[in-house]
Amino acid sequence: MENKLQILLTEEDAEAERVAELTGYLREELLDLDVDDVTALPGGEIPPGARAVDVTQIGALLVTLGSSATALNQVMTVIRSWLGRRHDTHPSLHLQMGDDVLEVSEATGDQVTEAFRIFVERHSTAGAEP
Repeated sequence: MENKLQILLTEEDAEAERVAELTGYLREELLDLDVDDVTALPGGEIPPGARAVDVTQIGALLVTLGSSATALNQVMTVIRSWLGRRHDTHPSLHLQMGDDVLEVSEATGDQVTEAFRIFVERHSTAGAEP
């Protein structure tokens, strides 16, 4: 099983501060889990004269899952719950483990649940329950 999950949170037309705030809330919840670490991914240098920050880098997290067999399932459960509580916003997520990518945007709760279940299943050890 891969050991790292990259999360990229974006929101259409959102200010950088809003994306940073949403990402911070998600990071706080993920840190309560049995994972090794949850770090913000650094963005590249801002070119001289640039006025805007790259919002995509603001919403980037790297979750180091550790050796727990259930860590990925726990992380996905927290993300699903966190998404379900975003009634005032409509964030999109890009989740990546190795070469496997899951994009979530404008999906129903049932669609998110099923997509997350399949994603966890693909990354669980053979025969283990997600």
